[in-house]
Amino acid sequence: MTRTILESRTKTVVIGFDQPFCVIGERINPTGRKKLAAELEAGNFATVEADALEQVACGAAVLDVNSGAVFTNRMAEDPRYADNNFVEPTLMPELVKRIQAVVDVPLCIDSSVPGALQAGLETAHGRPLLNSVTGEEERLALVLPLVRKYNVPVVAISNDDTGISEDPDVRFAVAKKIVERAADFGIPAHDIVVDPLVMPIGAMGTAGLQVFALVRRLREELGVNTTCGASNISFGLPNRHGINAAFLPMAIASGMTSAIMNPVRPQEMEAIRAANFLMNNDAWGAEWIRANKPPAAEGDAAASGAEGARGRREGRRRRG
Repeated sequence: MTRTILESRTKTVVIGFDQPFCVIGERINPTGRKKLAAELEAGNFATVEADALEQVACGAAVLDVNSGAVFTNRMAEDPRYADNNFVEPTLMPELVKRIQAVVDVPLCIDSSVPGALQAGLETAHGRPLLNSVTGEEERLALVLPLVRKYNVPVVAISNDDTGISEDPDVRFAVAKKIVERAADFGIPAHDIVVDPLVMPIGAMGTAGLQVFALVRRLREELGVNTTCGASNISFGLPNRHGINAAFLPMAIASGMTSAIMNPVRPQEMEAIRAANFLMNNDAWGAEWIRANKPPAAEGDAAASGAEGARGRREGRRRRG
């Protein structure tokens, strides 16, 4: 049974076919978040810390840490800030330190810059997930040695030097190439988490069917775990959360084992908890019941507390 092991300082998360679906929180990402990028440029990590705490509280088992900020104002003072190869390796370790100071969950080190990936690996506790490698020859040559050196699992994205293919057979072939190339470095298949690439359903009507078929094939033929950017499926459409909440259980039933997504959205998280229960990855529905147990009314809580106190006093009298 394929199991991908992630670790923080004290916690272990297992991504696997017989495990609850692994939610990887996506919110620590300044791309498209101008306010967050401006805060980071000013050395303010308050939103990063708040996002880390909120995502874990909402059910994220792993946090994605993306260092792709653009420091517009600093460019005028120092031309090096126009180069992501300078910015991201500088920012990534600070992000990792701030997050690890407030939460203890495994991290997913996310960057297109190999220097930032290495800086994140050097700073992260435990065994983080590396995001990502593609089938591009240059990327394979830069990232796979890092995966081997630090003995970490890696997200493998199914595109190569020709770009992203709309043909699912081509995307499968790219994933197979990455798994085989990783094996040449001594990296086992259980440490490869393939992202088969989810196309927007609004632009391609077969996008859902394609990814479900790809996930089944990746599991059956390559024996690898899978992930995706879940919100891609609903890009450009109204009521995106409704689409995402339908997509995720269908992907889980097809064999997908994780997703990079927003755990703060209750509609999607409820769908995942239900799917875990229905897939027998929530023993006796314990997590489903815990998440849906109605809060005790104030009077009931007080009565329960008083009853407990009476019981403890009675017990002491009997022992005396």
